[in-house]
Amino acid sequence: MLTISTDILPQTCLSYLAFRISFMETLERITLARQVGGDLYPSAGYLTEVPFYTGVPAHIQLDLLATTWAKHLADESIPADLVDESVVYAVCETAARIAENHPEIVAQYLKGGPLEIDVPVDHYLAEELRNMHLRLANEGDFLFISQLTDLKPDQAQDMKAQFHLDDDRLNLMFDVLGRWYLSADFIPQLVGLLTEREIAQAVSTIGFKPQPLC
Repeated sequence: MLTISTDILPQTCLSYLAFRISFMETLERITLARQVGGDLYPSAGYLTEVPFYTGVPAHIQLDLLATTWAKHLADESIPADLVDESVVYAVCETAARIAENHPEIVAQYLKGGPLEIDVPVDHYLAEELRNMHLRLANEGDFLFISQLTDLKPDQAQDMKAQFHLDDDRLNLMFDVLGRWYLSADFIPQLVGLLTEREIAQAVSTIGFKPQPLC
């Protein structure tokens, strides 16, 4: 279970919808980019909902999604870090936007998944997807971080003090910006979100890039 402040992200079909739609949408972006530009696909995908993460490669966005998803499915309570909070916010916003603007795509993304879900794709579903993160007791600190990079060091420190932003938590956000290789446990973390066949197809599309040993 993923806990954000004092709240638990509900393990419901709604959370499954948010994570799966966002994963499939980002994977589709990678597929289309590969078709026109080879291996160099642009920084696009669900995590661009968070301004600080607009430059994160799409395959790393999927890796982060898988990590947060695995925490969400865990039996034990796992406190969310700011990266997890960013992912939850981004998948909810992305899924809500797609449900609102492209409802026909939702059925396509859900087809053949681990869960059979038949829900009307309408404004109500979009609202529920968005409300899933709005109901959580997080302060949205991850949305302030992009502003820190535009400030002088002393101004940034004042802002961090004002919003009680902890350096250790912030460092996790910055660490993501330097990532290129997928986590070694990327594949097992997708269990419950994708079928075995879909996982194999996703890995083939992305091209597995584990961290080299040296």
